[in-house]
Amino acid sequence: MLNDFKDDDFDSKIKNEDISVIQFSAAWCGPCKALVPVMTKLSDEYKDKAGFYYADIEDGGINTGSAAGIRGVPTVIIYKKGVEVDRKVGGVPESHMKEFLDKNI
Repeated sequence: MLNDFKDDDFDSKIKNEDISVIQFSAAWCGPCKALVPVMTKLSDEYKDKAGFYYADIEDGGINTGSAAGIRGVPTVIIYKKGVEVDRKVGGVPESHMKEFLDKNI
């Protein structure tokens, strides 16, 4: 399941989870919308390995997105105990996202 992310979640959830995956996006972004079903599917596949979140950089995730230096959306960042491990910028096919997750989880 792709959980809605709010800035407060970073301290309460992301820093405490072994592995977290956050999709930083914006409501107006076409590639972001296209990536949501891919991330939702992968979040189900990897549910026992990581927490998955959707952060709108102009709404609930504005401060976290800014702190992470998000320059383009969509950006998917993998965190381990709140520390960034890797990121992928731009809309990518499911196979590429799966490779990215397999490499980092």
